[in-house]
Amino acid sequence: MTNKLSIHQLPLQGEKVLLRVDFNVPLSPEGKITDDTRIREALPTIQYILKQGGSVILMSHLGRPKGKKDPQFSLAPCQKRLSELLGIPVLFAPDCVGPQAETMAEALLPGQVLMLENLRFYPAEEDPDSDPSFAQKLAKLGDLYVNDAFGTAHRKHASTASIAHYFPGKRAVGLLMEKEIAFFDRMLTNPKRPFYALIGGAKIGTKLGVLSSLVSKVDALFIGGGMAFTFLKAQGIAVGDSLVDDDDACLAHAKELLKSNKIHLPKDLLIADAFKADAAIRVISVEEGIPKGWQGMDIGPQTVREWAQAFQKAKTVFWNGPVGVFEFPRFGKGTEEMATAIAALNATTVVGGGDSVAAVNACHLADRFSHVSTGGGASLEYIEFGHLPGIDAVFENLNAKPQSR
Repeated sequence: MTNKLSIHQLPLQGEKVLLRVDFNVPLSPEGKITDDTRIREALPTIQYILKQGGSVILMSHLGRPKGKKDPQFSLAPCQKRLSELLGIPVLFAPDCVGPQAETMAEALLPGQVLMLENLRFYPAEEDPDSDPSFAQKLAKLGDLYVNDAFGTAHRKHASTASIAHYFPGKRAVGLLMEKEIAFFDRMLTNPKRPFYALIGGAKIGTKLGVLSSLVSKVDALFIGGGMAFTFLKAQGIAVGDSLVDDDDACLAHAKELLKSNKIHLPKDLLIADAFKADAAIRVISVEEGIPKGWQGMDIGPQTVREWAQAFQKAKTVFWNGPVGVFEFPRFGKGTEEMATAIAALNATTVVGGGDSVAAVNACHLADRFSHVSTGGGASLEYIEFGHLPGIDAVFENLNAKPQSR
């Protein structure tokens, strides 16, 4: 964390800390939190502020309410869960800006926690230029600003970037953000080798940049999930009805990446005659090609064996994205077995991305990974670019004059 402002450098006693967290947790149809990992990861920073004699005003988004107030995207379930985890009442403001939020923030005492309602109920959260006053209204609520939301640090939003300009000399990153940056910086600048990456998930269109970046950094790059089919098609292999980015630019980029001898694609596949849990299935070798009317749903058993064996050599592993359609149990075996294999390694192991983290949690393996990142897209963009807007906003222009709040 050289030349980077840590929360440890802020005087917190008696101060109201505006803390951006990522409480974008998965909810059941009944509105119950199904995985509270992101809330738990924010606890050390919240508890640190309280222990230092400060108070906490939490800001987060949840889901995609499209700039309108929508009760199904309320942060109330997060407020309830956080109260349970902290063992103290967490106050809840029914809005994130406006008179009621201002009154509640003003009355907040040291040791108290206030959660604001969903930031994305306002269009200006995702489009700060549409209403610059939104970030200013948020900034009025606190004395200091701390960004601890690595999972949203790749977004140049009002609460992750614009707001920081109102707090020169009074802003920092939180403990979770520090931990994330430290792991990724170490992995990218001085990894123990061999350094292997396993990338899965769906289409490759948005991941071409990160794949190019990884090819230049790793010793071997294993590609599974929906992403593999674009590479297979680029090799002239039939992919049937599989998910594929088949525009000319993607196929050309895939062909270019395949010139590297570092890329490993599946040798066999579990295919199905429909994208549904009870579809007819069979295992084929990749050389056969996937027939029309069928689609790839998971890596096959030979691929699992060979990849798990290859990973035995690794000293650093980065994994992002499942290698099959993990949401259907019949097509989750490849992901589960790769998770188990990576967790058992005597290596630095980093996993990022919602679905791959969900797989690790489902297999009860989280404590066997060196680092389980809270950022999916954020971790990939950090690997690609080496910085993120939400981090840059905290550290740039540290000596600038404060904007009026």
